[in-house]
Amino acid sequence: MDTLIPVTGIWFWWIAAGVLLILELMLPGVFFVWLAAAAAVVGLLDAAFNFGWQIELVLFAIFAVIFLFGGRKFLASRKALQGEMPNLNQRIHDYVGQLHPLEDAIVNGRGKVRIDDTLWEVMGPELAKGARVRVTGVDGMRLKVEQA
Repeated sequence: MDTLIPVTGIWFWWIAAGVLLILELMLPGVFFVWLAAAAAVVGLLDAAFNFGWQIELVLFAIFAVIFLFGGRKFLASRKALQGEMPNLNQRIHDYVGQLHPLEDAIVNGRGKVRIDDTLWEVMGPELAKGARVRVTGVDGMRLKVEQA
């Protein structure tokens, strides 16, 4: 560290923050942005007070933990981690509560229903083709239904 910091001087933490922001853009999730913020704060403190590298590392660790937990709490309070579409890539869960006619009769507990352009396998009581069913749940890739 002693040989790296004299070369980069007070720019070390700004360079680290930039690299961490680039990693944030390249990798999924919201993680490196908090580390980049911690590095930027340490860069500001280093410019103002010129700490030794040991203290800078301790400050970075402290700020990283604070920003990681604080940022996660902030995102959870805004429901940003779940998003506006919690069933994204799990559209089968969006069908719960909907009514649809049976495409194939339910025999031995299994049948099919057409939703939009897809045939979904359903589980439920014995019902004839065309009967209206309400989707009550999901079991793997099958919809649980009951007579509507």
